[in-house]
Order: sequence, then C-alpha cells, then structure tokens
Amino acid sequence: MNAATQPPAYTPPQARTRELVTPEGIDLRIVLAEAGERAAALLLDLVIILGVLIGATIALAIMGAVLNFGVGELIGVVWMLVAFFLRNFYFTAFELTPRAATPGKRALGLRVAMRDGGRLTAEAIFLRNVMREVELFVPITLVFAIGFSEDGLAYLMALIWCGVFVLFPLFNKDRLRVGDLVGGTWVVRAPRRLLDIDLAGDEVETEGLFSAEALDAYGVKELTVLEDVLRRRDPATMKAVAERIQYKTGARPFGSPLEFLQAYYKALRLHLESRLLFGRRRRDKYDKP
Repeated sequence: MNAATQPPAYTPPQARTRELVTPEGIDLRIVLAEAGERAAALLLDLVIILGVLIGATIALAIMGAVLNFGVGELIGVVWMLVAFFLRNFYFTAFELTPRAATPGKRALGLRVAMRDGGRLTAEAIFLRNVMREVELFVPITLVFAIGFSEDGLAYLMALIWCGVFVLFPLFNKDRLRVGDLVGGTWVVRAPRRLLDIDLAGDEVETEGLFSAEALDAYGVKELTVLEDVLRRRDPATMKAVAERIQYKTGARPFGSPLEFLQAYYKALRLHLESRLLFGRRRRDKYDKP
C-alpha cells in the first residue's frame, strides 16, 4: 500500500481524547464516548430487553391458548422473573465477551475498557453493572410503584434520586457513571474495524520476514491491539509499537513503521489461524504456546 492510497490518520476530538498506557508500555490514544452516545446505547438495550419481554408474553399467551389454561397471573410472574434476569445478566453477559459491549453499545461503536489500561476483568464488569440497579432500575421501579397520588413526597424523592444518577455523567469530564467509578472502567469509542484486507492487503509480503519464535511471542489479545493501532494510523504510536515488537521478537526493521506493522499483523494472523486449526489458541502473550 503506497502513501497515496493510505486512508488518512484518525484524528479524534481533543476534548475526549485520553492517553491509555497498556501493560506493554505502549501509549494508545482512546476517545471517550459522549453522554448522548451512552444514553442512546442504553435506550437501544432497553428496547431489546422490552422486545424480549413482549416476545415471552406472546409465547406464553399462545401456549395458554393451545393448552387451554389461563395465563393472566402467570404473565405477571413471567414479566417479573424475565425482567429481573435480563436487567441483572443482560449487560454483564455481553460485556464479558471479547467485544466488551452490549448490542446497543456495538450499534453506537462503543465498548467498555479499564481506566488503568489493563485487561477488563469480570469483577470490574460485575461492579459497574450492579451499580446500574441502584442508579437506574431501583428509582424507576419506585416511581412506578409509588404513584404521585399516593405519596407525592416519596414520588418526588424517587425522581430526584433517578435524576442525580442519570445526569451524573454530565458533571465529570470523563463522562463516568457511578458504576464506572466503582468498577474502574470507562466507555470508549470503538469504531467498526476495517476488514483484514484493508489492514494488511494481499500486496504485503511476509514470506521469510518473521521466525516462528517471533510469531509465538504474541497471541490473540495482542493481535487485537495491533488491529487498533493500524486502524488509528497515528505515526507516533505506530513507531513505538513497531520498535517494541522488534525489540521483543528480534525481528529486523524494514520499511516504514506502517509497512512493518502491516507485515507483522498479516504474518501473526495467519500464524494464529494455522495453530487454531490444530486446536491451539493463545489468548495473549502469557498463555504458553
């Protein structure tokens, strides 16, 4: 890929750009999600949850009609059980996946990350999502359960409680929820990745450039980080990453940092895919080959 055909480097808004130093010592710039983006992602997720509840209700109604039994009270029980399960496990389950994002976040190009640059842990995801119950679902439940006509003061307090937590991200520069503060996380922009062929096209030759030992030095996690580096095309970051790989693997430098990283990315991807065919998959550099 020559300079004329290279896509322009991604330049994120400075107000939302933060430095994120990985355990490898590599400085990656990340872009924080705006409060509006996070709210839109949450609304999409809530719509999905509501859709599942409606689907469960329709299925139960059809089952009742076929088997000829009343489902009125049963529907209420199902709503309570399914709603409890979804609101407690939906967000956690999706954020535990490698994409670290619910369907709503993925649609908006967002994902969860650790603020210290480390690997996203199950404990952090659990903490941030447990707090959502306190921040959002408990006050909303109280608002609907109390009703203004029954106890106006309690209704007002529930609204204030809900408002404080919902608006909290607007009053800190990193747009953090209380759950983010407790879990040590933040939500960042994760634009849709280019196809692999765009990151390392067919014209990139890798034959004989890297030894098996050099390719065994990294795993799937590092391949994902390298994809992110190639997608952003930040010259300083690419230079630092290329030098780090050369130092760790003993690979000889050649071409520009971009050309070196494209070649190493393609070779590493092919190497990992070939090993996967034999049932061996390295999660990261600490996983023994």
